[in-house]
Amino acid sequence: MKNIFKILLLTSIVTACSGEKKGKSIEDILASNNLTQLKEKREEIDAKQQEYSELLERINEKISELDTIKKLPLVTSVMIAPQVFNHYLELQGSVQTKENLVIYPEAGGILSSVYVKEGQKVSKGQLLGKIDDGGLSQQVAQLEIQAALAKTTFERQERLWKQNIGSEIQYLQAKSNYEAQQRAVSQLKSQLEKTNVRSPFTGVIDDVITDQGSVVAPGQSPLFRIVNLDNMYIETDVPENYITSVTTNKDVKIEFPVLGQTLDAKIRQAGNFINPANRTFKIEVAVPNKDKNIKPNLTARLKINDYSNEKAILVPQNIISENAEGQQYIYIIENKNNVNEGSAKQIIIETGKSQGDLIEVTKGLESNAEIIQEGARTVKEGQTVKVINQ
Repeated sequence: MKNIFKILLLTSIVTACSGEKKGKSIEDILASNNLTQLKEKREEIDAKQQEYSELLERINEKISELDTIKKLPLVTSVMIAPQVFNHYLELQGSVQTKENLVIYPEAGGILSSVYVKEGQKVSKGQLLGKIDDGGLSQQVAQLEIQAALAKTTFERQERLWKQNIGSEIQYLQAKSNYEAQQRAVSQLKSQLEKTNVRSPFTGVIDDVITDQGSVVAPGQSPLFRIVNLDNMYIETDVPENYITSVTTNKDVKIEFPVLGQTLDAKIRQAGNFINPANRTFKIEVAVPNKDKNIKPNLTARLKINDYSNEKAILVPQNIISENAEGQQYIYIIENKNNVNEGSAKQIIIETGKSQGDLIEVTKGLESNAEIIQEGARTVKEGQTVKVINQ
């Protein structure tokens, strides 16, 4: 169109110049430096330019009406329909267990016996090792003999007292002596029991740390490490701005990169304390471990479902543009005819959460709208486009 206009304008000027042969030519007017004549000639050419512009517009309208092969921008489109949208917060955590314990002795002495080996399954209360009691068991035996004599004396004195024989003070002394002997035996047995190292819970002996025959000190010499792989969980820190959306019983997808394994779980506990140092709170996610291949301190990736919408309107992020005012917009197709030609209309939208290549439109876009996808960044408001969806 611009080339046609230039040709017509040039023709007009040449014609005007030819007509000037009877009078002054344009060269003569330019050479005269006469301001009045120059303005008159400019007005004359401007009038002819306007005349040809109107003529070109009429010609283009007629061509557009008669030409069946138009050079329209080619775009693809997609129909928008409500769909389920789940947003996931992605974090990293490590596997923990509340039953991962190093066992220390309660009594000092020589570790005289070790009854378990590494990898062995043990039950709660099972005897794991024995520390030499240093004659404490013999003392218990002697006290038990004395306690038995005190019991016999008390029983006899009690029978006499019931028959009103003897004094009350004799009865009370026998009773007190018997009770004192019982307490002494019980106390010594409690000390003797500390020489037996028992399992605090059911689990697996992960490490026998101290060998048989070693001298151990109470609370200082580690003996065994026992681990229970049944009660596993993942602990991680969550930013405080998710405190209302990351709560107990939220769905979590767990991925173990090392194992190539994925599990579905739920948040079993959300902390009520925000760490002032990093503005986070802790959560625990229970981990089923039937195969026993998930170990403590194993790295895990968590995808926490912090937001869901059953009827979300989603669009690809790469079709969204932004204007000078910072408003986001996309183009939809209106008035599409039977040959897939329609006009592009710009609409302002507001967006919410994104997941992957899609983002939720919270305002501005109605369902069942046809949005321009490929070619969205090249079209203009009101431009006629042709849809070439496969």
